[in-house]
Formats: sequence, structure tokens, C-alpha cells
Amino acid sequence: MSGRVKGFRFAGVHGGVKAGGALDFGLIFADEPAVASAVFTRNRVRAAPVKISERRLKSGRCQAVLVNSGNANACTGKQGHQAALALTRTVARSLRVPSSLVVPASTGVIGVQLPRETLEIAVPDLVDDLSQAGASRFARSILTTDRGPKVAQAEVQVGRTRCRLLGIAKGAGMIHPNMATTLAFVTTDAPLGRSTLSKLLRQATELSFNRATVDGDTSTNDSIYVLASGAATGRTVEEKSASGRRLLGALTEVLESLAKKIVADGEGAEHLVRIEVRGARTNADALQIARTIACSQLVKTALHGCDPNWGRIVAAAGRSGARFNPDHVSVQIGPVSIFREGTPRMTAKTEAKAAATMKRKEYQISVIVGSGPGIGHYWTCDLGHEYVRINADYRT
Repeated sequence: MSGRVKGFRFAGVHGGVKAGGALDFGLIFADEPAVASAVFTRNRVRAAPVKISERRLKSGRCQAVLVNSGNANACTGKQGHQAALALTRTVARSLRVPSSLVVPASTGVIGVQLPRETLEIAVPDLVDDLSQAGASRFARSILTTDRGPKVAQAEVQVGRTRCRLLGIAKGAGMIHPNMATTLAFVTTDAPLGRSTLSKLLRQATELSFNRATVDGDTSTNDSIYVLASGAATGRTVEEKSASGRRLLGALTEVLESLAKKIVADGEGAEHLVRIEVRGARTNADALQIARTIACSQLVKTALHGCDPNWGRIVAAAGRSGARFNPDHVSVQIGPVSIFREGTPRMTAKTEAKAAATMKRKEYQISVIVGSGPGIGHYWTCDLGHEYVRINADYRT
């Protein structure tokens, strides 16, 4: 992993949650308290680390993010809450920082108590492992059913200085946006105020993670954290400035790249598909249609079978709640038109071409619903037998 962001160190060790010595305990540490912001799940059932992090990040400052995988610490009551607090205190003492500047995050099985004592024993090793080059170990330590780490990087010009962004995420199942999805962590050495960082994060999240789905399930632990050290330059970035706009673009780029990697890694998924809707009355209508198509189980199983079943796509659009004239609907798979102005256009030749497109790792389905100005997109993946196998056996 080539990218290093000034002011941050990373670690990843085996903490004892997972069997076989797998990395399952990660830490991000800022040399000085960083400006911080986050967005969290809107699921009413929320894990203990989400509640603690949300409360502590109201200050707009954070110096360490402590993450474990293999255990969500969700639905664990007072004991789980106390375990998360105790671990942040232990890490804070070891780092010699206030515990209020340490926020926890967890991912894994719901309803199992966090092995607090086991993880506390591993804290010294975790802190000793911290280094600027430790991001790759951190990225592996937060995985659950993922096939591999998910990392994205970007650079942005602030005045005469190049600032860096490094994003690391995990996620493969229980993926559907309702603020964000899964766990994601972004560090940047750009200088940002609390209000500006919060606004940029929410805008970038809406354009990235909130347009991605694997299975329609929003987790109890969904969180995106962004920490800004300001170590690259002393020139503060304002939201409405040219640097602010460039930083928003870079943050969106990083988050969208992570979101796409998560969808492409959907449990058992073989295809990453962009659903693009054009010609709607409004952007909101277009996004609603795209979301409904992307979440349709019938559409997703057709994607798995490389079946250009336009009927499932059109039917999903029709139940989205958005208003449009069905006689004006057209559907394309890649460059292949299979349904035009409310009428099927599939011959044996076009069906074969469309099916061939659907065998690609990544492609686009375009749905035109009229001549309006509205446009929107969603990232989705196919749904097959492997998804059922993984989730049927997840706890056993």
C-alpha cells in the first residue's frame, strides 16, 4: 500500500476474537488530536460502539479509532457497552491520550459478548505495531466475510500543497445504504474545520455509499469515520472555496471507489452493475427508480444467470413509486437495446449480445423513462447460490 498520510499511524494484530491467529484487532492513531466527523447507521438497533462513537465525536476531535472484527458487539446490553468503554480506556492509557479521544468500532456476529479481557491483553501488541506503513495490516484486521482488503487513495491540491486521502473499508454482506454502509475509515492530511469536514462527508456519502447495495440489509454497525490531521499545510480549507470543491471531489472519489469494491465483493457476487436511470421528472425520481431496480431480488438473480430479462427491470421500475409513462421506457444492457419505447426489441441476436455483456465483471444497465431532466444511478451486484451458503452458515 503506497499511500501514507501525514500525521497518522496504523496497526493490525490478532486480538483473539477470530480463530487461527487471523488479524482481528486494528488501530488508527493520529500523532495529534485530529478534526473528525462520522456518519452512522439509521437502524434503530445500534451497536454499543456506534453509540459511544457518536457521543464522543460530537466534540469534533478524535485521536484514535479502535476496531475489532469477528464480533459486532451489538444487542449485548450493558455488558457490551461497558466492554467497549473499558477497551477504549485501556488503549487510551497505553497511548497516553484522553479516553474521550478514542472511539470504538466493531463488525461481525451480532448478539455475542465481546471478549474484553482477551482483547485487553492484546492492546500492548496493538500499540507496538503502530507505524505509518501499517495500513495494510489494519485493512486486513477489519475484514469478516470479505474476499480481501478494500483500499482507495486520492490526492488534492490545496494552495501549493498536495494533500492525500487514504480510505479503508470492509463489507460484503448486510450491505444497503441508509446513511452509509459497512465500516469505512478515511484519513487525510488536509487542514479542515469541523463544520466543513462534516458537510463534505455527508455530501460525499450521499453520492457514494448511499448509492450502493448488495442485499438490502442495513447493519447495526454501519459507520464512516473521517479524520483530518492538517499536517500537510497550515492553510485551512473552506467548504465553498476551490480547494473545498476539489477536496469534496477527492473524498467522493475515495468513498465511491470503496463502495464499488464492497458491492463487487458482495458475498458470492460475480458481477458489478451500475443501474443508470435517465429522463425522469426529477433526480430524486431517477434515484428512486434506480434504487428499486438495484434492490430487486428477481433482477439480481437474473444478473447472476446473465439473463437479459427486461421484464424484471421494467416491473421493478414500475413499483418504485416514481411517476413516468410506461410507453416511453427503454432499456439497454451495455450498448445493446433490448426494450425501446415500451416495446421489446430482443431478437435471438440481440439477446445473445446482451447476455455476453452480462458475463463481464462490470457493466451498465441504462433505463430511460422519458425526456425529463432527472438522472440517477445505483451500484448493485448479482445474487446467487454462494450468498445463501455463506449466510446460512455464518454463525455455525
